[in-house]
Amino acid sequence: MFEFVRTHTKLLQLLLLVLILPSFVVFGIQGYSKFTEGEQQTVAHVGGQGITQAEWDAAHRQQVERMRRQMPTIDAKLFDSPMARNETLDALVREKVLQAAATKLNLTVSDSRVAQELTSLPELAQMRKPDGSFDLAAYKAILEAQGMSPTTFEARLAQDLKQQQVLKGITQSVVAPEAVVASALDALLQQRVIRFHRFDNASYLPKTNPGDAEIEAYYKAHEAEFRAPEQATIDYVVIDLESLKKGLPVNEEELRKYYSENAARYSVAEERRARHILIKSDKDMSADARKQAKARAESLLVEVRKNPSAFAELAKKSSDDPGSAAQGGDLDFFGKGAMTKPFEDAVFAMKVGEISNLIETEFGYHIIKLEGTRGGDRKPFEAVRAGIEDEVRKQLALKQWAEKAEVFTNTVYEQADSLQPVIDKLKLEKKSATVQRTPLPGATGALASAKLLEAVFANDSVRNKRNTDAVEVGPNQLAAARITSHQPARTLALAEVKERVRAAVQAEQAAAMARKEGEARLAQLRKDGEAELAGSATVSRAKPEGLPRAALDAVLAADATKLPAFVGVEMAGLGYFVARVDKVLPRVVVATEAANMQAQYAQVWAQAESHAYYQALRKRFKVDQRAATAASVEAAASAASR
Repeated sequence: MFEFVRTHTKLLQLLLLVLILPSFVVFGIQGYSKFTEGEQQTVAHVGGQGITQAEWDAAHRQQVERMRRQMPTIDAKLFDSPMARNETLDALVREKVLQAAATKLNLTVSDSRVAQELTSLPELAQMRKPDGSFDLAAYKAILEAQGMSPTTFEARLAQDLKQQQVLKGITQSVVAPEAVVASALDALLQQRVIRFHRFDNASYLPKTNPGDAEIEAYYKAHEAEFRAPEQATIDYVVIDLESLKKGLPVNEEELRKYYSENAARYSVAEERRARHILIKSDKDMSADARKQAKARAESLLVEVRKNPSAFAELAKKSSDDPGSAAQGGDLDFFGKGAMTKPFEDAVFAMKVGEISNLIETEFGYHIIKLEGTRGGDRKPFEAVRAGIEDEVRKQLALKQWAEKAEVFTNTVYEQADSLQPVIDKLKLEKKSATVQRTPLPGATGALASAKLLEAVFANDSVRNKRNTDAVEVGPNQLAAARITSHQPARTLALAEVKERVRAAVQAEQAAAMARKEGEARLAQLRKDGEAELAGSATVSRAKPEGLPRAALDAVLAADATKLPAFVGVEMAGLGYFVARVDKVLPRVVVATEAANMQAQYAQVWAQAESHAYYQALRKRFKVDQRAATAASVEAAASAASR
C-alpha cells in the first residue's frame, strides 16, 4: 500500500485536487466571503461614518496587548467578555465623536504647541543630552521600535490635543462660587447633636434557645445556604525552568568561563567626578568668533594651571555651562556613556588632581579637572559562584525547554491513565490538592490558573479520571492534572450543619428581640418625648463617631425643621438603633479644608459637565451602537470556543 503511494505520488496529488477543488468552489469561496463580510460589518455609526468589526477587533487586540504588557500573568480570557469588548467600543466611539467635534469646530494645533507637549512628556525627559539639547536619534529609535515615525507620532499627538480642546472649554470654564459650595457641603457635613440607644443583637443571644423543630424549619426554608460546592481531589505535576534546572549538571570550567565572559556584570561600574570650564564654540559661530573662543580657553588654561586650587572659583566666573557653572563646574560622579565621547575619553584617561589640555567637543572648548574616582572593582569568583551556577543552569534549561515541554505534552496525552509515566520520564514531583471550579482564595502557582481548573472539571476528566492536556499556567510553565476523587455540588444534610443552622436561628431570634424592644423605646419617645437613651454624640458624615452607616443615614435624614426629632432603624446583622436629634450645628470650616473642598467640588462638577456635553455630542453626531450588542456576544462566544 505504502509502496503504491510512493510510486504514484503525482497521480494522487491530481486526484486530491479534483476532489478538493469543487468543494472549495462550492463552500470555500462562500465561507471566505462570509468571513470578509463579517470583518466589514458595521458595528457603530458616528456622524454617518461607520466603525467596522475589523476596527473594533484591532482596537480590542491593542487594549489586550497593553494590559498584557502591564500584567504579564493576567488571563487573556478576562477580556473576551461582552462587557470588556463593549468598553473598548465605547472608547473607540468616544475618540470618533471627539474627532468629529474637533473638525466641526475647526480646531487646530500649532507645531509649537505639539513641540511644547513633546518636551513635557515624562517618557521623553530622559532624552536630554548633558547640555540640555534633545537627543533626536534616541527619539527616532524609540518610535521605530513601536513601528512609528516621528511624523506619525506627532500627527497622533496633534490629533489627541485637538480632541482634548473639545472638552477643555467645558471643564476649564466651571466656576464653583463659595456660596454654592457651602450650600452643597452643608448638607453633607452639617453636625447633629443626638442622644441614642443601641439594642445590639449580641446582647440578646443568651436569651435564645431554639428547639429542634425550629432548627429543622429554618434548614428546610434555607437549604440553598447549606450547599457544598463541587470539588475534586487531584494529583498534578508542573514542568518549568526550576524543575528542569534541578537535574542539570554543570562543571567548574563552564562556570569560570561564564564569569570571564560576563566580567562587567560582577564589577562595580567605574565612575569619575570632574569639574570643567566650558567656553562655547559651536559650528554656527563665525571663524573669528571660534578663534577668539579658543584663545580665551587657552588663557584660562594657563591661569588654572598656575593656581589649581582656584579652579572652582574660575569656573563660576568664566564657564559658559549654565548647568554646572554655579557649582564651580562640578559635574558630580558619572559613568561611561554619560558624556560626549571626547570629553569622556579625556576624563577616563586622567589621574586624580590632574588638569587636562583643551578638549574640543561639539559644545566648545573644555578645561577639565579630575576630582575623584570610585567603583571599577570586580567581585571574586567564589563570592558570585552560586549566582553564576544558577544562571548557567537556567540558560541550559531554556535551551532544553522546547524539547522537554513537547515530551511533557505528548506523555500526559498519550498515557492519559496516569501521571506516573511523565513523572518518571522527566523526574518531576507529584503534588496533590483539593480544588473547586474557580481558584480558592490564596491559591498560587498552577492552582491559581483558571485554565487548568477548567480542564480539571471538563467532562472527560471528571467522568473517566483521565489526565488533562498540558496547560500553560505561566511563562515557560506547563501543568497537567488528574482527578483522584470527585464530589458534585450537594445540599449538606442537617446533621452536618446543625450547629450552623442553630447559630442562624439564634441570630434571627436575637434580631427579633432587639427590634421589638427598640420599636417599643421609639414609641415611648414619640409619645412622651423622653425615654432612657444611654449614649450621646455630635455626628456628621466626616465624623460618624462610630455609628454604623444605617444609623448615621437615619440621623442625618431626619426632618430637623421640628426638633427634637425621633428616628429608629434596623441595622442589618447588628441590631436596632433609636435616636433623638436635639440640635443641628453648621459644619466646622477650616480654611485649608475649605479651599481643598471647593477645588474638589469644582473638579467633580467639571466631570459632570464634561460627561453631559459628551452625551450631547453623541446625539448631535447621531451615534448608533445598537448593532454592536449582538456582534459583541457573538465575538466573545467565538473567542471562548477557541
